[in-house]
Amino acid sequence: MRALIAHKARGALAVENVDDPVCPADGAIIRIKACGVCRSDHHAWEGVDPDVSYPHIMGHELAGVVEEVGPNTKIKKGQRVTAPFILGCGACIDCRSGNATICNSQNVIGFTMQGAFAELIAVPNADFNLVALPDEMDFDTAAGMGCRVTTAFRAVVERGGLKSDQTIAIFGAGGVGLSAVMIANALGANVIAVDVSDEALELAKKLGAHHLINSKDGHAPDRIVELTNGGADLAIEALGKEVTFDQALRSLRKLGRYVQIGMPTGKDATPTLPLLDLVYSRQLSIHGTRGIAPQGFTSLMHLVSETNMPLDKMITDRINLMGVEPALLAMEGAQAPGISVVTEF
Repeated sequence: MRALIAHKARGALAVENVDDPVCPADGAIIRIKACGVCRSDHHAWEGVDPDVSYPHIMGHELAGVVEEVGPNTKIKKGQRVTAPFILGCGACIDCRSGNATICNSQNVIGFTMQGAFAELIAVPNADFNLVALPDEMDFDTAAGMGCRVTTAFRAVVERGGLKSDQTIAIFGAGGVGLSAVMIANALGANVIAVDVSDEALELAKKLGAHHLINSKDGHAPDRIVELTNGGADLAIEALGKEVTFDQALRSLRKLGRYVQIGMPTGKDATPTLPLLDLVYSRQLSIHGTRGIAPQGFTSLMHLVSETNMPLDKMITDRINLMGVEPALLAMEGAQAPGISVVTEF
């Protein structure tokens, strides 16, 4: 099969012919039809994720067709499917209770195992991990959902507990931040989008943000508190940066809730926490989130269907495998809004 190979951290990526994956007895081989390019892929390529060893195939936002099944599966050949990027064992108490993202035996597509910037991928525990796609959903739209929309859904709905009469402040209008904007708007909440890019904020407006705040001047928290007469009920940090972590906390009202989506790296991984004046005194709740379990897709797909969520508007580039490296490099500068999806393998 053809696959995009990283031979070392930050090395040039090359499309090569490699052996087809072997189908697990309890798994399936998926022919990839589309795969999103995510900031987490940049972390894998950059070498900051300890789970990645080289040579390596990245890519974890997949959609495709079941091409081969193991003898111990009920999944059928020809099914249109996607999968969460965190694959659970399906048997432990965490998986059985709907919390596969904390499974102690998890595999992570494109990190602990080879990924989906390739023609084929092997998915273990297929009956548990694979999710059927609605007939009306295109492969590129499903891949554009990827970990961004699913992670945002879990952050906003399951971890953040957002209600229709509440206000959410979303810091970062990249892929996962824009996903949170769409989901919060679909739920009927008051949505505030915060970013340093006016272009990204304009896209956030098109996807459902009611208020836009450019945070270049550092005064976003004050403006949110003033706008909401006390602060947001829920704040989402979608960049993994210390500065936005601090700003998001300061934008909350008393008893407000904070959810960390962005993966912090380097010095941002150990921020200073304003424990006394914010967390303690204002009685804030802080939550982490990472991915979504397969069971979580049902509620998400229902929301997408019921509200006609404009998922396709997030996709700004459809590329081939050789377009992945430029897309990753673009994440290091003033990245254009929207997301790229590989549709040619």
